[in-house]
Amino acid sequence: MENHTELRLRDRDVTPTKEVLIEVLADSYVAYEALQDSLHDLDIEQNWMWYTPHKVWCAKGQYFWTSTRGTRKEKVLYWLYACEGYFNVTVWFKEKNRNEVLNTDINSKTKQIIRNARTIMGSTFPVSFKVTTTETLTDIYKLMDCKKKLEC
Repeated sequence: MENHTELRLRDRDVTPTKEVLIEVLADSYVAYEALQDSLHDLDIEQNWMWYTPHKVWCAKGQYFWTSTRGTRKEKVLYWLYACEGYFNVTVWFKEKNRNEVLNTDINSKTKQIIRNARTIMGSTFPVSFKVTTTETLTDIYKLMDCKKKLEC
């Protein structure tokens, strides 16, 4: 998310309940609810947390699995921020995986976002989506699935 001034949910004492999210997201709440409904089937757990650097509530989507040695492993698949009338989902990838991500079965607009994404701190790049409708979720799901399969 480049423009932090658009972020909502800036009151630490007001947790992001369904009622609060309906008010902030307005019509895009339908897409948010669709994302929430699919998390179980995608083996993803989402938790809201207070993010101190930007003084805002954000949601972290994580994938958990058990290694062959029985260790519980986790991978952050996305970060979600609420804005006025929409929400933003960002999936971070390592630069070394850019070509593999581009080979995912996603639409050309999303591939262009990936091509244009700047590398940050020399090793990662964000793929961000401004979500207002459920149509955007298709590529987000595909990118999350791709990230599950990549090495950390």
